[in-house]
Amino acid sequence: MTRLTEQEISAAIKKLPGWSVAHEKLHREYKFADFPHAFGFMATAAPAIERMNHHPEWSNVYNRVTVDLTTHDAGGITERDLKLAELLEGIAKKLA
Repeated sequence: MTRLTEQEISAAIKKLPGWSVAHEKLHREYKFADFPHAFGFMATAAPAIERMNHHPEWSNVYNRVTVDLTTHDAGGITERDLKLAELLEGIAKKLA
């Protein structure tokens, strides 16, 4: 995978509401109704993430899930990160 340029990343995140770049990673904080919904989001996403073999840096505190995406092998954000962000957005919308 090739690392994306800043221009490519800026154009891509315009299509990903709520996402930004923080510390050279795609970043998003999801807020759900409660802990079961937040944890359900993570549990629902986990099998698809495993199939992609591209694992996020994420954490859960009560009703929030914080996600950071980067491709370590490429040293930055790649198309794989954008695809994973799109996947997570689709799952989050279904659980909202």
